[in-house]
Amino acid sequence: MKSKKKIKTTPWESAEYLKTKEDMALYLEAMIEESYGDPASIAVALGNIARAKGMSDIARKTGLARESLYRALSPEGNPEFATVLKVAKALGLKLHITAGA
Repeated sequence: MKSKKKIKTTPWESAEYLKTKEDMALYLEAMIEESYGDPASIAVALGNIARAKGMSDIARKTGLARESLYRALSPEGNPEFATVLKVAKALGLKLHITAGA
């Protein structure tokens, strides 16, 4: 009987791949589309982008506590829309709406 070779894996950290504003915008756009607008997925995506930019910097720019941002932008979080807008602005991103099909 052959022994199975173990595969070593590492956790995926999307924040490591979000280098430019374009990367961040495309990532957020994809998360909105792929999650069918699920608020929790969108909050997590914003959290990943905020971590890529530096949560302390985003906290300073939004006037919100860093710990509050981590909590609000986590899978269990439920940020107010005002928080989402503040974070988007601090990230240099703009939210816009387009007509759907």
